[in-house]
Amino acid sequence: MKNTRFFLLLGCVLLASTVMQAQKFQGLALTPPMGWNSWNKFACNVSEELIRETADAMVATGMKDAGYEYIVIDDCWQVSRDSLGFIVADPKRFPSGIKALADYVHAKGLKFGIYSCAGNKTCGGRPAGRGHEYQDALSYAKWGVDYLKYDWCDTENLNAIGAYTTMRDALFAAGRPIVFSLCEWGNNKPELWAKEVGHLWRTTGDIYNCFDCVQNNGTWKAFGVMQIMDKQDGLRKNAGPGHWNDPDMLEVGNGMSLNESRAHFSIWCMMAAPLIAGNDLRSMNAETLTVLSNKEVIAIDQDSLGVQGFRHAVKDSVETWLKPLKNGEWAVCLLNRSTTPRVVALDWKTFSVIDSLSNRTLNTSAKEVYKLRDLWLKKNVGDTRKPFKATIPARDVLCLKLFK
Repeated sequence: MKNTRFFLLLGCVLLASTVMQAQKFQGLALTPPMGWNSWNKFACNVSEELIRETADAMVATGMKDAGYEYIVIDDCWQVSRDSLGFIVADPKRFPSGIKALADYVHAKGLKFGIYSCAGNKTCGGRPAGRGHEYQDALSYAKWGVDYLKYDWCDTENLNAIGAYTTMRDALFAAGRPIVFSLCEWGNNKPELWAKEVGHLWRTTGDIYNCFDCVQNNGTWKAFGVMQIMDKQDGLRKNAGPGHWNDPDMLEVGNGMSLNESRAHFSIWCMMAAPLIAGNDLRSMNAETLTVLSNKEVIAIDQDSLGVQGFRHAVKDSVETWLKPLKNGEWAVCLLNRSTTPRVVALDWKTFSVIDSLSNRTLNTSAKEVYKLRDLWLKKNVGDTRKPFKATIPARDVLCLKLFK
């Protein structure tokens, strides 16, 4: 065992000193990653049993068939470092070790993710990655990790670009393709530099299980769904295949109403956000599963054109969101932010929008007819030759796909 650790440590030194053009792994996250993360529901209460049962549930519920693939352990799986500085998993909560757990997840046809932090300690007070990046990257590669969420706690005097680039280089040197998720909270404008470093980057502080509110925790704040959404303005130009804005994980199934959950999920899909569920998959009700597994709405998020949607107009508390799709198709999502129903009407004869980012034009004049499909009702609802009118319940959405 000592010899094995010695050679692993030697490998770290050699990898760190190798002269090479380090980069992030290419060809990963060509559409926004989909999966599950333990933090929103379980925080530090994680275990081998929980992860195995969640992987089982992802398959049994049909979530895997809907496109979810990553099972990610967030903070508190680690307890110490050994005499050579290698990270050690909690032997009580993870008695079989992380590699065995990753193997179990892989055997289900899923991918395995893990958490660390750029600072001295993680947000949960556990040993983090600062000064151990190459060691940790080797451990992750050895264990079979496919996804790394890298946080930003206890980082006094650290430079964000430098810290995350160091971890990127370490992952690349270790040789196993790993999706790199930067959880830097948007403090250092990652949208301007993270494209070359990671595959997705957090754009805000933590999300909170509330549709429209802010939770003040004293030294920091958590934000409701609408607050997170509003903070995405101006960021869409930085997103695309292999590099995504991340407005944080989903709170669907953690206490919001069905209407609110449907709106939350829809807007995340319109924003081409990573879809990382944060509820208990083992015990979710039918309503939650219906939201999370709606393949037609998911297809908007996963569209291969890779263009983040945008807020086009606001009227009477109703926001009109647009997202260009492949094959000349469009998604149109009407979001009712108010606490009362709203009647909406779309006159397609006067509806013309040019999206300079994607160089796409949506023109629904009489000469260009689109069919309309309601993505939550899962049925066609006419075409653009006639005006469209509907009532949107409070804190809910109407999502249409326009196609020919």
